[in-house]
Amino acid sequence: MPLGLRSKKKGKSKETSKLVESEAVTPAPAAPAPAPAPSASRLQFHTQLAHGSPTGRVAGFGSARELYAKIGEAFGIDPAQIMFCTLNTHKADMDKLLGAQIGLEDFIFAHVKGQRKEVEVLKTDDVLGLTITDNGTGCAFIKRIKEGSLMDQTKIICVGDHIETINGKNVSDCRHYEVAKMLKDLEKGRMFKLELIEPMKAFEKLEPRSKGGTLQAAKISRGRETLRLRSKGPATVEEMPTEVEEKAIKKVDELLETYMGIRDIELAATMVEAGRDKKNPDEFAVALDETLGDFAFPDEFVFDVWGAIGDAKQGRLE
Repeated sequence: MPLGLRSKKKGKSKETSKLVESEAVTPAPAAPAPAPAPSASRLQFHTQLAHGSPTGRVAGFGSARELYAKIGEAFGIDPAQIMFCTLNTHKADMDKLLGAQIGLEDFIFAHVKGQRKEVEVLKTDDVLGLTITDNGTGCAFIKRIKEGSLMDQTKIICVGDHIETINGKNVSDCRHYEVAKMLKDLEKGRMFKLELIEPMKAFEKLEPRSKGGTLQAAKISRGRETLRLRSKGPATVEEMPTEVEEKAIKKVDELLETYMGIRDIELAATMVEAGRDKKNPDEFAVALDETLGDFAFPDEFVFDVWGAIGDAKQGRLE
């Protein structure tokens, strides 16, 4: 393990140019103007409430929080009622969750809070078998239930459920990694109580309980422009990740589950982006601290992520 992790900060480069006053400058012939790129602020997306509603339109958002506010305006609901969004399906399909990228032709379905439920569980195993994610605005929910796990045997708990309280403590404003840690730290051999909120469903759309898909079955589509949402700064219109970046993002998302019990494609994409031009793990660790310092990633995890990005670049990931 190299020494000095997080101790090196990349110096800022300075570019300077100078024209000699006596030098005549000949104007270059005007190049043809490139076709204007779509303005992120002018893009419009069709949207519906997943349990059924008229079709609305949303525009002028740059983050998940702003998107939920726009959906709330379109349908006259409190944005805090929106649990998560899926793309091109009304189903609570965890492989279709809205993340960092929205295709310019994608249709957004908003899943809102429905029925509340309570469950008491005896923790008989160190691992509960839950993978947690969140919607970027403080709503942590269940993305995956491991088959055969303790939680898989508790049939009242379903993929898509928002975890509202743990043993009476409200965790609605906690990030997914905080909720995952609280669940992991529950004492083995003791009962614990969860209060959950499931996504609202239309009666005609009720379906069997789903275990949720894994990232092995999910594909990050390529070859078309998308709107890239960012937690900081404006949204941008850009190409989908390259095949190399796609493989790196999927691997980093798997590492997030292994180390932290969460899945988060947006977070994984941000981490891969942070490592795009870095030369060593020290520079990468500093970049992560600057952009994602709240997560306080352990050094071992940072090295594994750096290794995954390197493996993707070298073609060693399937």
